[in-house]
Amino acid sequence: DTATEIELLSKLIYELRNSYNAILGFHGAQDEAELLLKIEEGTLAEHPAYEHYLAVRILDDTRETVRTIISERLKETNRK
Repeated sequence: DTATEIELLSKLIYELRNSYNAILGFHGAQDEAELLLKIEEGTLAEHPAYEHYLAVRILDDTRETVRTIISERLKETNRK
């Protein structure tokens, strides 16, 4: 049960990371801070770049949440 959940969550992290990297790569940015800087400097048009910036923020936040859940599940498993 727990192993299956961890496997599915790990796959989700992988998909989130790939989506994050794809969006950044589309704009030639290494991270979300660089993407925002390019928008602020006018190197990238605000639309759709700002929406993409928000998307990478959400993807990264979601990935961190999933990592926390995996960590909790592993701790629970180790206590058993």
